[in-house]
Amino acid sequence: MFRPPARVLPVSVLAAVTLLTAAACTSGRSGRAAEVPASPSVARPAAPASVPPTAALTQEQAQKALLTEADLGPVWAPTQGAATWRDGVLKARTETPDCQRLLDALYADEPLGAPSGAHAVAAFDNGDDEAQLRYQVLALRAADVDRALAWLGSLPRTCPGFTATTTPSGVRDVRVTGLALPDVGDARRGLRVTFTDDSATLTLDVAAVRLGDDAIVLTTGALGTPPEDTTAESLLLGTDRLTTVHHQERVQA
Repeated sequence: MFRPPARVLPVSVLAAVTLLTAAACTSGRSGRAAEVPASPSVARPAAPASVPPTAALTQEQAQKALLTEADLGPVWAPTQGAATWRDGVLKARTETPDCQRLLDALYADEPLGAPSGAHAVAAFDNGDDEAQLRYQVLALRAADVDRALAWLGSLPRTCPGFTATTTPSGVRDVRVTGLALPDVGDARRGLRVTFTDDSATLTLDVAAVRLGDDAIVLTTGALGTPPEDTTAESLLLGTDRLTTVHHQERVQA
């Protein structure tokens, strides 16, 4: 289970996570993701307005905007490399073009497409259920991000369930549902993708948020279900940090 960061979270972060946790409880404790509309969101109380940056994100700023081990708590540690399930499960083939595009995006960890500007990545491991979290901050044109978000939002309808074949693991049943996200940034999408065979289930939570011409991408995967509240807390902290980085830029200008 996700443990809160060592530092005290802002009131707005705690309030929004409480709302998401309460909503999750209504779906029961079966371990299955609650199905939500293609563009779900949860209100974020007292959130500061997103202010467009005055200049393009630099590589240094992208690095400063990343989450750290201290933000995530003691259960997470800097990654020791790609998770064992990445090649074993995500490197897969299916016959439907749109579903194959999803698999390719998940394997490349590029749900919004390839970065075209500044790009920084932080990755962390959690020994429980072989969980891994990858957090990216990148500069992309707002129009390109919005097109990618619209595509992600369509997947619970176009690829709700399909089979995918992997070389080491054989055939997996894949299910795609929407994932509720806190109301952060200018636009956002979330997906939960599960890969199941006779022996195990890999669950991958994917979240993407646009803030002006910047974006955040968060991917959390685990054998079973990803640690509770990880996605919501990480996005709340991360969007606040990215906004702060741009605010400091304006003050120093």
